[in-house]
Amino acid sequence: MGDTHFDSVWDAIEDTPAKAARMRLRSQLLMALRTHIEQSGLNQSQAAKVLGVTQPCVSDLMRGKIDLFAIDTLVAMLAAAGLQVELRVAAAA
Repeated sequence: MGDTHFDSVWDAIEDTPAKAARMRLRSQLLMALRTHIEQSGLNQSQAAKVLGVTQPCVSDLMRGKIDLFAIDTLVAMLAAAGLQVELRVAAAA
């Protein structure tokens, strides 16, 4: 094995830098939503009502099934939870 270094797991497993960037963003949004649900003490049914989705959707979210969630879906769910998403763009390293 070589000594290849990646900035994130997404850089290692995705084909292109653009795909890796999208997955990093989706991952950050999903984790923020999971953290909010956990810290709010909501069960999955309660979270589903707040987010305007089904309980199985919340179950998928809590299990980290990132491939099932688009960026805009995650942003909409965060907004429904009363959270604000902020974006920072910087030059690539």
